Amino acid sequence: MAAIGEDLGSGEWLEITQERIDAFADATGDHQWIHTDPERAKSGPFGTTIAHGYLTVSLLPMLAGQIFSIEGPKLVLNYGMNKLRFPNPVKVGARIRSNAVITSIEETPKGVNMVVTNTVEIEGEAKPACVAENLRVLVY
Repeated sequence: MAAIGEDLGSGEWLEITQERIDAFADATGDHQWIHTDPERAKSGPFGTTIAHGYLTVSLLPMLAGQIFSIEGPKLVLNYGMNKLRFPNPVKVGARIRSNAVITSIEETPKGVNMVVTNTVEIEGEAKPACVAENLRVLVY
């Protein structure tokens, strides 16, 4: 198992398309114009549509799965998230990727509790789109 504080690296870039944003809006019922109306969004605060923050979070399993996999446990459960923040909006057409750092590993009678800090980067931007501590339970 990797060491606490170990930077596991970054995955591949993923372009955020309007089609993906619209599909997420349909799945969640969140059709706020800032996400789904490109014409209106042109005069909005970002000059274009932006991805839902929760769309970015929902991509973490795929984005983080490009960086590392956990071998051995019977089951890996998503237990939740701590310190979820969205410092920078993801504009339509932007490319994002995740970086992962192991924050903590704790053995328990039922398995291992692991915290991985995911930082979702936006290509060409200094501020990340999302930072979250991803809580996982590894059942052996």
